[in-house]
Amino acid sequence: MSTLRETFRDLSNALRERPDELMLEVGAGGEILLARLRLLLALLLLLLPAINYGTGGDPRESAIGLVGVVLVLIVSSVWLVLSQQRQRHRWLPFVSAAFDVSLVTLVLTVLAAHSPATGLNSVVVWCLYPLAILTTALRNDVRVSLMVGALALLEYAAFSAWFMATADGPIVSVEYGTVSLSTQLQRLLLIAMATLVTVVIVFRMHRLVQLSGTDGLTGLPNRSYLTHRVPKILADARAEGETLCLALIDLDHFKRINDELGHQVGDAALRHAVKSLRLELGRDEPMVRTGGEEFVILLRLPLGAAWERMDTLRRRLETRPFLPDDESEPRQLTFSAGLACLPQDAIDVSGLLRTADQRLRTAKRTGRNRVIARDQH
Repeated sequence: MSTLRETFRDLSNALRERPDELMLEVGAGGEILLARLRLLLALLLLLLPAINYGTGGDPRESAIGLVGVVLVLIVSSVWLVLSQQRQRHRWLPFVSAAFDVSLVTLVLTVLAAHSPATGLNSVVVWCLYPLAILTTALRNDVRVSLMVGALALLEYAAFSAWFMATADGPIVSVEYGTVSLSTQLQRLLLIAMATLVTVVIVFRMHRLVQLSGTDGLTGLPNRSYLTHRVPKILADARAEGETLCLALIDLDHFKRINDELGHQVGDAALRHAVKSLRLELGRDEPMVRTGGEEFVILLRLPLGAAWERMDTLRRRLETRPFLPDDESEPRQLTFSAGLACLPQDAIDVSGLLRTADQRLRTAKRTGRNRVIARDQH
């Protein structure tokens, strides 16, 4: 029970935080996949009205289904075009998912307007609600899954309540049987269950990505961020003609702390340095731990401004000494850094890291506690 409470507490915290950028990037790919899948499903759904009509079903019901599927095909084509654009539309997952749910409600409403029992007891059309909710897992955003589930609950509750409240008597159909309140409530419960399962699946994926892509000691992204996320950031910067700088930093003489005070104190000093730097960094200035006491910071600035930014960070860390314990002398922490800029120095991650590393070595060789932004001959 305590584990379940912790899961829901973590889930509540996740809803208040902005989703991880890497997960949103993966979700953007999922949106493209879902747009293609939606088109494929719409083509398959064309078979339903044809089957219904061919097996002696109500022609009007078949026509309504055909119109709904054609509408899905048209709008799905629009979603696919938008999802494939270079610029990522953050509103697209919410709008396209809301469309999926609202279209189901619209089809049920049209069916119910002709025959209330058909709309309220239709199994095939109603099953598209859980399907729409479950497919939001491809978007990798808990907020989208929760929004879609809540929308499906509200729309179907309002739909069934309206037609049952306005009926003159029992709602009965030869093909679809008798409409009962218990059946409608069960369907609402199933929608809620599908939402809960989907949200937990997405949340679990987030946690797994965090565990695999986050440094356990500092909470910073690890090298997988450089591998999976930074290339996309660089590609976007090149496409927009923007300048972006990569800073490779290394804490000075950090081995002395480990040797003199032990690795446990060294870990605390490392966390202190990271905390001090992150207090100064903005959301668009990601910091990555690449190993040991070495880090990467991305700055969306030209070279001169990036040097000034890094030198400010260097001086801020220098003024925040690390206190191992109440009985020990404070330890001053400093770092050396090398800067490399896109597109002047390189256009890919490996090239920027190579140039930044050369300048970092120069910073260490010429006295440490400094930032080098250009090659020195």
